[in-house]
Amino acid sequence: MSVVMITGGVRSGKSAAAERLASRRGAPVVVAVAGWEGDVEMRRRVDAHIRTRPAEWSVLTVDTDPAWAAGVASGSVLLLDCLSTLIGAIVHGEVGDASFAPEGAEDRCEARALAMVEALVSRDGDTVIVSNEAGWGVVPEFASGRVFRDVLARANRALAERADGSWLAVAGHLIDLKALPVDLPWPSMPPGRIRTPTKG
Repeated sequence: MSVVMITGGVRSGKSAAAERLASRRGAPVVVAVAGWEGDVEMRRRVDAHIRTRPAEWSVLTVDTDPAWAAGVASGSVLLLDCLSTLIGAIVHGEVGDASFAPEGAEDRCEARALAMVEALVSRDGDTVIVSNEAGWGVVPEFASGRVFRDVLARANRALAERADGSWLAVAGHLIDLKALPVDLPWPSMPPGRIRTPTKG
Protein backbone atom coordinates (compact mmCIF):
# COMPACT_ATOMS: atom_id res chain seq x y z
CA MET A 1 0.00 0.00 0.00
CA SER A 2 1.34 3.42 -0.96
CA VAL A 3 0.02 6.95 -0.50
CA VAL A 4 1.05 9.64 -2.99
CA MET A 5 0.25 13.35 -2.75
CA ILE A 6 0.38 15.69 -5.74
CA THR A 7 -0.17 19.35 -4.96
CA GLY A 8 0.18 22.55 -6.95
CA GLY A 9 -1.60 25.58 -8.30
CA VAL A 10 -4.67 25.68 -10.51
CA ARG A 11 -4.14 24.00 -13.90
CA SER A 12 -0.56 23.10 -12.95
CA GLY A 13 -0.88 19.56 -14.31
CA LYS A 14 -1.40 17.81 -10.99
CA SER A 15 -4.59 15.97 -11.96
CA ALA A 16 -3.08 14.71 -15.21
CA ALA A 17 -0.01 13.47 -13.33
CA ALA A 18 -2.21 11.74 -10.76
CA GLU A 19 -4.22 10.01 -13.48
CA ARG A 20 -1.09 8.76 -15.24
CA LEU A 21 0.27 7.41 -11.96
CA ALA A 22 -2.97 5.69 -10.99
CA SER A 23 -3.36 4.09 -14.42
CA ARG A 24 0.07 2.47 -14.19
CA ARG A 25 -0.78 0.43 -11.09
CA GLY A 26 -2.65 -2.17 -13.15
CA ALA A 27 -5.60 -2.21 -10.75
CA PRO A 28 -9.16 -0.85 -10.91
CA VAL A 29 -9.26 2.91 -10.30
CA VAL A 30 -11.90 4.68 -8.23
CA VAL A 31 -11.94 8.45 -8.70
CA ALA A 32 -13.41 10.31 -5.73
CA VAL A 33 -14.75 13.80 -6.43
CA ALA A 34 -16.43 16.17 -4.03
CA GLY A 35 -18.93 18.99 -4.04
CA TRP A 36 -22.02 20.16 -2.23
CA GLU A 37 -25.68 20.27 -3.09
CA GLY A 38 -26.90 23.35 -4.91
CA ASP A 39 -23.54 24.25 -6.44
CA VAL A 40 -24.24 24.19 -10.17
CA GLU A 41 -20.63 24.82 -11.19
CA MET A 42 -19.43 21.99 -8.96
CA ARG A 43 -22.00 19.65 -10.48
CA ARG A 44 -20.60 20.46 -13.91
CA ARG A 45 -17.10 19.69 -12.69
CA VAL A 46 -18.23 16.33 -11.32
CA ASP A 47 -19.90 15.54 -14.65
CA ALA A 48 -16.64 16.47 -16.42
CA HIS A 49 -14.75 14.02 -14.19
CA ILE A 50 -17.10 11.27 -15.36
CA ARG A 51 -16.89 12.19 -19.05
CA THR A 52 -13.11 12.56 -19.30
CA ARG A 53 -11.95 9.49 -17.35
CA PRO A 54 -11.56 6.03 -18.92
CA ALA A 55 -14.88 4.19 -19.12
CA GLU A 56 -13.61 1.37 -16.88
CA TRP A 57 -12.82 3.77 -14.04
CA SER A 58 -15.44 4.24 -11.33
CA VAL A 59 -16.38 7.77 -10.24
CA LEU A 60 -17.51 8.17 -6.63
CA THR A 61 -19.08 11.41 -5.39
CA VAL A 62 -18.01 11.88 -1.78
CA ASP A 63 -18.77 14.21 1.12
CA THR A 64 -16.98 15.55 4.17
CA ASP A 65 -17.54 12.45 6.32
CA PRO A 66 -14.19 10.63 6.03
CA ALA A 67 -15.83 7.22 6.54
CA TRP A 68 -16.27 6.84 2.76
CA ALA A 69 -12.51 6.24 2.29
CA ALA A 70 -12.62 2.91 4.14
CA GLY A 71 -15.42 1.75 1.85
CA VAL A 72 -13.24 1.78 -1.28
CA ALA A 73 -12.07 -1.77 -2.02
CA SER A 74 -8.47 -2.44 -0.99
CA GLY A 75 -7.70 -3.87 -4.42
CA SER A 76 -8.59 -0.59 -6.10
CA VAL A 77 -6.47 2.51 -6.51
CA LEU A 78 -8.25 5.46 -4.91
CA LEU A 79 -7.67 8.75 -6.73
CA LEU A 80 -9.05 11.72 -4.78
CA ASP A 81 -9.40 14.83 -6.91
CA CYS A 82 -9.25 16.79 -4.80
CA LEU A 83 -8.63 17.19 -1.07
CA SER A 84 -8.94 20.97 -1.26
CA THR A 85 -12.53 20.73 -2.53
CA LEU A 86 -13.45 18.54 0.45
CA ILE A 87 -11.83 21.02 2.82
CA GLY A 88 -13.66 23.83 1.06
CA ALA A 89 -16.93 22.03 1.74
CA ILE A 90 -15.96 21.63 5.40
CA VAL A 91 -15.20 25.35 5.71
CA HIS A 92 -18.36 26.30 3.87
CA GLY A 93 -20.40 24.29 6.34
CA GLU A 94 -18.70 25.83 9.38
CA VAL A 95 -18.26 29.44 8.22
CA GLY A 96 -20.60 29.99 5.30
CA ASP A 97 -20.86 33.62 4.20
CA ALA A 98 -20.10 35.14 7.61
CA SER A 99 -17.99 38.30 7.64
CA PHE A 100 -15.97 36.89 10.51
CA ALA A 101 -15.41 33.24 11.37
CA PRO A 102 -17.50 32.09 14.35
CA GLU A 103 -15.50 31.38 17.49
CA GLY A 104 -13.86 27.97 17.29
CA ALA A 105 -14.80 27.47 13.62
CA GLU A 106 -11.22 27.30 12.39
CA ASP A 107 -10.29 24.73 15.04
CA ARG A 108 -13.30 22.60 14.11
CA CYS A 109 -12.45 22.85 10.42
CA GLU A 110 -8.85 21.86 11.06
CA ALA A 111 -9.86 18.87 13.19
CA ARG A 112 -12.20 17.65 10.47
CA ALA A 113 -9.61 18.22 7.73
CA LEU A 114 -6.96 16.28 9.65
CA ALA A 115 -9.46 13.48 10.25
CA MET A 116 -9.92 13.30 6.48
CA VAL A 117 -6.15 13.11 5.99
CA GLU A 118 -5.92 10.34 8.59
CA ALA A 119 -8.67 8.34 6.89
CA LEU A 120 -6.93 8.62 3.53
CA VAL A 121 -3.44 7.65 4.69
CA SER A 122 -4.82 4.80 6.82
CA ARG A 123 -6.81 3.29 3.97
CA ASP A 124 -5.99 -0.31 3.03
CA GLY A 125 -4.99 0.20 -0.60
CA ASP A 126 -3.00 2.44 -2.92
CA THR A 127 -4.12 6.05 -2.75
CA VAL A 128 -3.31 9.08 -4.88
CA ILE A 129 -4.41 12.43 -3.47
CA VAL A 130 -4.55 15.67 -5.44
CA SER A 131 -4.58 18.94 -3.52
CA ASN A 132 -4.10 22.67 -4.15
CA GLU A 133 -1.67 25.27 -2.89
CA ALA A 134 -3.84 28.23 -1.86
CA GLY A 135 -1.55 30.48 0.18
CA TRP A 136 0.61 32.09 -2.51
CA GLY A 137 -1.66 35.03 -3.32
CA VAL A 138 -3.29 37.93 -1.51
CA VAL A 139 -5.07 37.54 1.82
CA PRO A 140 -8.65 36.46 1.00
CA GLU A 141 -11.31 39.11 1.55
CA PHE A 142 -13.88 36.81 3.15
CA ALA A 143 -13.65 34.86 6.40
CA SER A 144 -14.34 31.55 4.68
CA GLY A 145 -11.43 32.17 2.31
CA ARG A 146 -9.02 32.95 5.13
CA VAL A 147 -10.05 29.89 7.12
CA PHE A 148 -9.85 27.72 4.01
CA ARG A 149 -6.36 28.95 3.19
CA ASP A 150 -5.01 28.24 6.66
CA VAL A 151 -6.75 24.90 7.19
CA LEU A 152 -5.76 23.63 3.74
CA ALA A 153 -2.13 24.60 4.31
CA ARG A 154 -2.00 22.65 7.58
CA ALA A 155 -3.74 19.65 6.03
CA ASN A 156 -1.30 19.67 3.10
CA ARG A 157 1.65 19.73 5.49
CA ALA A 158 0.22 16.82 7.49
CA LEU A 159 -0.46 14.86 4.31
CA ALA A 160 2.99 15.53 2.83
CA GLU A 161 4.58 14.26 6.03
CA ARG A 162 2.55 11.04 6.10
CA ALA A 163 2.57 10.26 2.37
CA ASP A 164 5.10 7.88 0.84
CA GLY A 165 5.61 10.29 -2.05
CA SER A 166 4.85 14.03 -2.25
CA TRP A 167 5.12 16.03 -5.46
CA LEU A 168 4.61 19.67 -6.41
CA ALA A 169 3.26 20.31 -9.92
CA VAL A 170 4.48 23.49 -11.61
CA ALA A 171 3.63 24.26 -15.25
CA GLY A 172 3.19 20.58 -16.05
CA HIS A 173 6.42 19.47 -14.37
CA LEU A 174 6.84 17.69 -11.03
CA ILE A 175 9.16 18.50 -8.13
CA ASP A 176 9.89 15.72 -5.62
CA LEU A 177 9.16 17.30 -2.23
CA LYS A 178 10.53 14.32 -0.32
CA ALA A 179 13.95 14.99 -1.88
CA LEU A 180 14.00 18.58 -0.59
CA PRO A 181 15.23 19.66 2.86
CA VAL A 182 12.84 20.55 5.65
CA ASP A 183 15.52 22.35 7.70
CA LEU A 184 18.07 24.88 6.48
CA PRO A 185 21.70 25.15 7.55
CA TRP A 186 22.96 28.58 8.50
CA PRO A 187 24.73 29.99 5.40
CA SER A 188 28.50 30.28 5.62
CA MET A 189 30.71 32.56 3.57
CA PRO A 190 33.03 30.71 1.17
CA PRO A 191 36.76 31.15 1.91
CA GLY A 192 38.16 34.30 0.33
CA ARG A 193 34.79 35.87 -0.37
CA ILE A 194 34.38 39.47 0.73
CA ARG A 195 30.88 40.83 1.15
CA THR A 196 30.54 44.22 -0.56
CA PRO A 197 28.52 46.74 1.46
CA THR A 198 25.28 47.84 -0.21
CA LYS A 199 25.18 51.53 -1.06
CA GLY A 200 21.95 53.18 -0.10
